[in-house]
Amino acid sequence: MAKFPEAMARMYHNVFVCKKCKTKKKTTITKVLQGKVTCRKCGSKSFRAIKKGK
Repeated sequence: MAKFPEAMARMYHNVFVCKKCKTKKKTTITKVLQGKVTCRKCGSKSFRAIKKGK
């Protein structure tokens, strides 16, 4: 499967994963670092960047 820059940006750019319930959320890194983002599912404020596939 070929990897296109546009598709990779859509899938992985500004996407973060909740550390508690593993829900994905698309937001900016500054909001995550400031703690302004909460999880839709569990209400947690701890997020990590999504792991990119090979």
